Amino acid sequence: MKILSLIAGVLMGAALIYGSLDMPKWGDPHSPASTHVSPYYLQHSIEHAATPNVVTTVLADYRGYDTLGETTVVFTAGMACLLLLGKRRKRQGK
Repeated sequence: MKILSLIAGVLMGAALIYGSLDMPKWGDPHSPASTHVSPYYLQHSIEHAATPNVVTTVLADYRGYDTLGETTVVFTAGMACLLLLGKRRKRQGK
């Protein structure tokens, strides 16, 4: 069973490395994110959200539902851990 896990891990690692070879270099100004996505947010953030800070516009307006969903998942997981791992109190008198 250990050898099967090792083979699966090596194959998955090789697939991930192979998939990352086609990615643009870090900070490449000619990458699709720098050519198409970033200029759109920089040009339209004030008219869409009326916020002068572009970072705040992206996090609060463009990714607001995503951030709310992540917060909900983390809160639910924390509550589940508290409920599952919490100690039960004994009733008095029994």
